[in-house]
Amino acid sequence: VLTPVGYVCRECMKSQQKVFDNAAWYDFPLAMILAGGISYVGSLAAGLFGFFAILIAPVAGMIIAEAVRFVVRRRRSKSLPITAAVATVLGGIIIPIANTTFAMLNYYVDIGSGLLGLLWPAIYAVLAASTVYYRLKGIRI
Repeated sequence: VLTPVGYVCRECMKSQQKVFDNAAWYDFPLAMILAGGISYVGSLAAGLFGFFAILIAPVAGMIIAEAVRFVVRRRRSKSLPITAAVATVLGGIIIPIANTTFAMLNYYVDIGSGLLGLLWPAIYAVLAASTVYYRLKGIRI
């Protein structure tokens, strides 16, 4: 396999890549709490601004990814981007779902307007989570 410093056999490459997973056990709860919290605040903004959630989500995803990277002190793991992305989705969609469910139980609010209130937080959650995943994974487009 061609590397920036020369050729390396595949077995050596795999053994060296295993060394680079240096995340500690406490990095995962920290990433989940931070990503979920920031995502929740972003979903509230996405719910307020409606269509502009499409513009808010990538910026929020970038902020979440950089905050997670800062908190875990740039330690790496293969499952850390997945953990942060799942927490981003949960923070962005679970609380709005709970709020909508509570609003639908109230007989003054019909189901249609309650479900429509989930549209922008759902779009926000998907866009922000994908941004978080790809920024932490290191894939450059």
